[in-house]
Amino acid sequence: MTTASEMHGRTAGDRQPAHSLGAAAAARSHWQLADIPYAQIDHGAVANDEDMFYLLMSASFVETGSDTYAANLGAHYARYPDIQHWLQERWEHEELQHGESLRRYVEAVWPSFDWQKAYDSFFAEYSLLCTQEALLEDPRLEMVARCVVETGTTAYYHTLRALSQEPVLTGLLGHIRNDEVGHFKHFLSYFKSLQAQEPVGRLRIAKALYSRLKELRESDSDVALRHVFAHKGALFADRQRSFDDVAQRIYHLISSGLPAQLAVQMLLKPMLLPPRLESCLHRPISRLACKMLAY
Repeated sequence: MTTASEMHGRTAGDRQPAHSLGAAAAARSHWQLADIPYAQIDHGAVANDEDMFYLLMSASFVETGSDTYAANLGAHYARYPDIQHWLQERWEHEELQHGESLRRYVEAVWPSFDWQKAYDSFFAEYSLLCTQEALLEDPRLEMVARCVVETGTTAYYHTLRALSQEPVLTGLLGHIRNDEVGHFKHFLSYFKSLQAQEPVGRLRIAKALYSRLKELRESDSDVALRHVFAHKGALFADRQRSFDDVAQRIYHLISSGLPAQLAVQMLLKPMLLPPRLESCLHRPISRLACKMLAY
């Protein structure tokens, strides 16, 4: 099987931490693909689940293409060697591991799906969205945007884990969700560090939060879902559902299971609000998050 590393012309070894003993130790303690018992998958518990098929396939595409985005983000923070190093040596590596682990799972459960052909189609479109111009020019505000993205992915995998009826998948999704929480904490920490050096006003932070929230429904996940649907072939052909039907079902499924409390707590963190004000904003932000983090 072609790995994400081979597809993008870099070996897996190129992505291993090389400059920091602390990073190397953290990488060794991180879960590995070998820890996932793919041979123990209960196919009867998941193979006929059309919703999970779309959700997992879409996620595998987005995560596998993350090295292109990571390269742009690393270049964006070239002035900050510690941030750039973490992005290149930890964040990118873990995101690609998510993609590879999900690919192995979906190919084990739905072997008739031509993953590589569908992914190539997806990446041809997705790569056009991964540009330096898509990043916020201000490095502080781009960190805010990254916090929004990690909030969305945390909520997404939290919801998928709750929906899972298959033990191996439940364990895998737990690993990925925990990684996304860790990524959020790193981005928030870097934002706080940059903010301490040269503060940016809360109004600009709020605008960056809102702007990135609006983009979530219109970006990579939607692109991935369209390409999964276009290449599903005879899979679930008996259901005879249009793409619009599938998309609406998926959006509803995710939004109805969204961990709003967790999402709102994460979204409000970059605002650095006093506790009393944060409490007052919790309810209206919760309603907004449920609507905009639907998928």
